[in-house]
Amino acid sequence: MIKRLLVLVIGTMFMLTASGCLVAESTYLKKVEEADGLSKELSEQRSLHKKLSLENSALKSRFKRLTEDAAVLVDDKKQLEGILKAKSDVLSKNISEMRQLVAELKVENSKLNDDITEIQKAKEEKVKEVSSTYEQLLANMKNEIAKGQVTISELKGKLTVNMEAAILFDSGKADVKPEGLDILGKMVETLKNVKDKAIMIEGHTDNVQITGVLTRTFPTNWELSAARAINVTRFLQENAIDPVNLSAAAFAEHKPVADNSTKEGRAKNRRIEITLVSRD
Repeated sequence: MIKRLLVLVIGTMFMLTASGCLVAESTYLKKVEEADGLSKELSEQRSLHKKLSLENSALKSRFKRLTEDAAVLVDDKKQLEGILKAKSDVLSKNISEMRQLVAELKVENSKLNDDITEIQKAKEEKVKEVSSTYEQLLANMKNEIAKGQVTISELKGKLTVNMEAAILFDSGKADVKPEGLDILGKMVETLKNVKDKAIMIEGHTDNVQITGVLTRTFPTNWELSAARAINVTRFLQENAIDPVNLSAAAFAEHKPVADNSTKEGRAKNRRIEITLVSRD
């Protein structure tokens, strides 16, 4: 009985000891797992800390650069504002000067327009004067014009009276014959009224060279054309035409108006031209 009780007690104690060992082992394993988890989490936190530290350092560097760039931009802005203000002042001054110039040009243009109007009026008056002279000469010399001995033309304020030499001079002579003086006399009254025109008398010949005894007086056609032009000019002066307005020129055979190979052409080339042109 006692022996059975002892076995029961020992068995009970053994069971209690085994049970206690199992409990202790379970708690230990749990603690080990918790420690492993904390170690892992600590490692992760350290990695995260390291990553965040690097990002923080990069952000600080970037912030520093941005701050420096901002400072530079502020300086640049101030410089640009200064430059723009200076340019604005210059532009304002230029605009003011241009407005003044425009105003002056408007005044000058107005004056020029007035001057142009006056000049145009003067030109119109001159054209009227030339046209009036043209009409008078046409009326006074209608017979000679009808015979084809005289032609009168007017172009752009230039009036030209073309007279065949035969109606003014005998062949090979430079003195104006009486009939020629009468013809020139028809022009005098009209030419007296010409005050602001230059009156040029031109002598022209054909290309037939002077020969024989006549060369003693006129060695070439130059001398003949010059003498004829001068004698007509002298006649006009003697008849009260202002010599200031008169001039004589010789062209010999060098300005033909017709073909010298025909009799008719040579007759046209032997001529006196009286031209009225503006003095300027």
